[in-house]
Amino acid sequence: MRRALPIFVVLAGLLVAIAVINPYFLEPPAFLAFVKRAAPLVILAAGQYFVIVSGEYDLSVGSLVTAEVVIAARLIDGSAEATWPVLALLIGLGLLAGLVNGVVTTMLRVPSFIATLGMLLILSGAVFLWTGGAPRGALSSQFRELGRGSLGPVPWSVLILVVAGAMAMLAMRADFGRTLVAAGDNDRAAALSGVRVARVRTVAFMISGLSAAVAAILLGGFAGVSAQVGAGLEFQAITAVVLGGVALGGGRGSVVAAMAGAFTLEALFTLLNLYGISGALEPAVQGVIIIAAVALGAVSLPRRRAAAT
Repeated sequence: MRRALPIFVVLAGLLVAIAVINPYFLEPPAFLAFVKRAAPLVILAAGQYFVIVSGEYDLSVGSLVTAEVVIAARLIDGSAEATWPVLALLIGLGLLAGLVNGVVTTMLRVPSFIATLGMLLILSGAVFLWTGGAPRGALSSQFRELGRGSLGPVPWSVLILVVAGAMAMLAMRADFGRTLVAAGDNDRAAALSGVRVARVRTVAFMISGLSAAVAAILLGGFAGVSAQVGAGLEFQAITAVVLGGVALGGGRGSVVAAMAGAFTLEALFTLLNLYGISGALEPAVQGVIIIAAVALGAVSLPRRRAAAT
């Protein structure tokens, strides 16, 4: 947990900076609205964490979010009766996409960067072919309620985020979490000690696909239907995980820190917006964060190994 401390310090500093500019920010309604906006990215970052800590990557989650929102709008088309069956279908499609990514990576020995990049292109092409760039259909009010509505004063997005975060932490505290970290640290040693590396990595991809499905439900409910709703989310999720101190090579990092990294990224973008800085700079900021974090890890890892010996 000590390694995760810096990201919480940075997050606290950003929240204080936002509150200085906008004192209303720390009041419960405004703060809950911030958490609601951040919830899809935080859930995506948690799912991406499982893949990255196992030593792999998932570049397909952004296109999967877009595909699921477009599919939901087309199948529901404003019908309340179709809402829950379609929600179940979206969860199933997320798990299926993760399963395909996992099998292609572990069984066919295709590097995860290439496998998930291929899935990204397949999903993006399928969405464009199906919609022609203009999604059809409409989401029902029941679907929109999950992204926009609330249970009393607490938004549904926040409640779903709390449940997802608790499940992620429990998974990492269980045997699965330990074997996942072992696979990311040294897959050959893990295999020799009895870890089914292919299985745990495939499950990690399925968790990532599930997180993309949940994020799609929340984003679709909050923002509505768009052919660009998930654009760039894969890079934001990876940036958040790296910002949380998770090693891109796998084997090191905390899921709590990865989720805090997503909150930090959202807080940073909020602060830039309050200062009137163009949102077009957001990709540049993400690029700087990734390069700096990886460079810092490359410098500090040999030192830690030297200290260990």
